[in-house]
Amino acid sequence: MIGKKKNKHKDNPFYDPSLNGRHKKSKRFKRFTLSSLIFSIAFLAFFLFDITSKGTPAFKQAYLKVDVTYNEVVKKNYRKAIDRKYRKIVSRAYLRTIPMMLEENPQLMGQTISVWVIADDQVDQYLKGHHYNMKDKDRALVDQMKANGNVELRFNEIFFKNGDSKSPEYAGLNSAIVGSILTMIITMLIAFPIGVMTAIYLEEFADDNKFTQIVEVNINNLAAIPSILFGLLGLAVFINLFGLPRSAPIVGGLTLALMTLPIIIVSSRAALRAVPDSIRQAAYGLGLTKIEVTRDHVLPLAFPGILTGSIIGLAQAMGETAPLIIIGMIAYIPDTPSSVFEAATVMPAQLFTWAGMPERMYVEKTAAGIMVLLTILISLNSLAIYLRKKFEVKW
Repeated sequence: MIGKKKNKHKDNPFYDPSLNGRHKKSKRFKRFTLSSLIFSIAFLAFFLFDITSKGTPAFKQAYLKVDVTYNEVVKKNYRKAIDRKYRKIVSRAYLRTIPMMLEENPQLMGQTISVWVIADDQVDQYLKGHHYNMKDKDRALVDQMKANGNVELRFNEIFFKNGDSKSPEYAGLNSAIVGSILTMIITMLIAFPIGVMTAIYLEEFADDNKFTQIVEVNINNLAAIPSILFGLLGLAVFINLFGLPRSAPIVGGLTLALMTLPIIIVSSRAALRAVPDSIRQAAYGLGLTKIEVTRDHVLPLAFPGILTGSIIGLAQAMGETAPLIIIGMIAYIPDTPSSVFEAATVMPAQLFTWAGMPERMYVEKTAAGIMVLLTILISLNSLAIYLRKKFEVKW
């Protein structure tokens, strides 16, 4: 019939009329997934660019070259150690250290020395082209000093050497880094052996009965509950019941160990389950006991997966803030802790505190701290991938 398109599939008994529609849906779904991937990569790139652009300036610190006078008057009034016109542009935190420097170095008494001192946070932000709050005369003085070569931007060693401080230019991550290390040591010493032994028992030795089923369900549920609940548990048990010191790495490590345990148990069980039963049967055929089979054959083969899951669990615990806020590890800690029983803070809690500070310099220090934390977390995850690839057995 003229004007009508002939259907070439009319005589094909295997032709599915919905095929064209399904192909179109498949193409739409493919475009949707590709768009989602592009959006995720773009968001990640924007996040990294934003953090890097804000945090990179924090690795530089402004220094000013001024004359510092050491005499008896300075011991009572440290502000008189420098000329009046420089007092607004020099860090007050540095001026407070001058009497202590004089006590440690009595040979400085009666001398006036030109030294490089740390600039005030507003001067630092002005020199970096950021938002600042300075008077015109102070800004003109800084410009004059810069023209005379008395202003420098140096690598910010203070950021890694000092603890927290009320003066933004003197605030650093040292106490938080040490606190994080001590906390993670406690977490791993508690969570790793208990988690692995629990997984071995449940997977290799426990009978399949009501009790073990209830235990497995509760372990899986614990791996999914909000982390702040573990903080409440740590506060109730370790601080209120056992009387351990508040804000100490020992309490933080035990609390994070409770949170990490379910993750280690689940990942370790998955690694043990991935070992083929033929390995076990062959070992039994040689007359080995169940303990010998598990210890000498199953566990070594599952260890790469166990180690990978444990490192990922440790990395997750290192980025936690909520449970540590509950047990007080967000306190102001200027000094570096020397033991697990002293008050300490951790990097995520320190960054959380800085993010709420009004001074503009804390913004870049928060971003720089996030860069440091991300570097550590990426390193831990890379280590997990490396160990898995290195020790993984192909079946």
